[in-house]
Amino acid sequence: MFKMLSDVNVVEMGTFITGPAAGMFLADLGADVIKVERPEIGDPFRAFNGELYSPHFQTYNRNKRSVELNTKSDSDLEEFDKLIRQADVFIENFRPGVAKKLRVDYERLKQINPKLVYCSISGFGPDGPDALKPAFDTVAQAATGFLRLLLNPANPRVVGPAIADAITGFYASQGILAALFARQKSNESCLVEISMLEAMSHFNLDDFTHYLSADLIMGPESRPNVSQSYVFECKDKRWIALHMSSPTKFWTGLAEAVGHPNMLSRSEFASRESRIENYDKVVEFLKPLFLAKPSSYWCERLVEIEVPHSLVLNSKEALETPQAIHMNLCVQTEHPQKGIFKTVRSPLRFNGEANLDVLAPPVLGEHNGQEFNG
Repeated sequence: MFKMLSDVNVVEMGTFITGPAAGMFLADLGADVIKVERPEIGDPFRAFNGELYSPHFQTYNRNKRSVELNTKSDSDLEEFDKLIRQADVFIENFRPGVAKKLRVDYERLKQINPKLVYCSISGFGPDGPDALKPAFDTVAQAATGFLRLLLNPANPRVVGPAIADAITGFYASQGILAALFARQKSNESCLVEISMLEAMSHFNLDDFTHYLSADLIMGPESRPNVSQSYVFECKDKRWIALHMSSPTKFWTGLAEAVGHPNMLSRSEFASRESRIENYDKVVEFLKPLFLAKPSSYWCERLVEIEVPHSLVLNSKEALETPQAIHMNLCVQTEHPQKGIFKTVRSPLRFNGEANLDVLAPPVLGEHNGQEFNG
């Protein structure tokens, strides 16, 4: 099995999502990641129903080892420094100033290891008027214009997963990989910094580009209208999603599927521009047609005519589709204390081979006293 980062050692002092996500992305690629946690308490994301092994924690901490160290203690700091001397990467996602209080700041660690890639993740950046503001997923989404694109104006409420947290962790891992690549030539340490503000601003690039290039402020229906994306309820109360985009063949196929081959002669369907301008009228016409038949009928019919679609699936259903099973998306292993652990594998393949191996998330301090492999 290809473990592209098998020679990379990572010390992670991440909590909640951004730091742990960055560490997990590297661990998925084969890096040896040692997660340093507070004694007895650990990552706050562990807490769940009186235990320290929550589903939230499991999500972002597979393929890692856990050691308990309090770097405010001189003896524990000495053990921590041993890890840093062997490490290629250090990851933290504290508020600005906290790393120095914990004696794990960049200036100190690079003296211990002059080749260390140090990744610092913050909410609003290392300095500036908002640097010390607390930042969590929803705050970052809102501050970068992204949350506005998800809200229903008639009933505004936060929906969906922690996108900003995971995206920031992903960008952080990308920065770390770039720094590791550059270190092959420079042989020097590098400080990689990223904030949730910067990550989500870049992730929301299309929204900003429309404003900066055409003075257009996008809203929650802007992209669905342009991409011609729809969700319809079927007779059996299931939802089906369609992404019609611009090819005419999708619309001629849909017209045949719904039993209205002359549908495109209607003014609201006459052209892509008409469909965008009259999006609500298109929905109004198609909605009762989809309600008249069960989802199984529509899936079979739309496959025949090659109309881009999918049932709106929940997590259980998504993992049980024939394609997901064929792709081995769900992998599992056994933890000696917690039993069977199941997760979704890394999406990457190398030379046609996916990595189906996984280590269960560690219990707190499971690897106390251990050092890096090799």
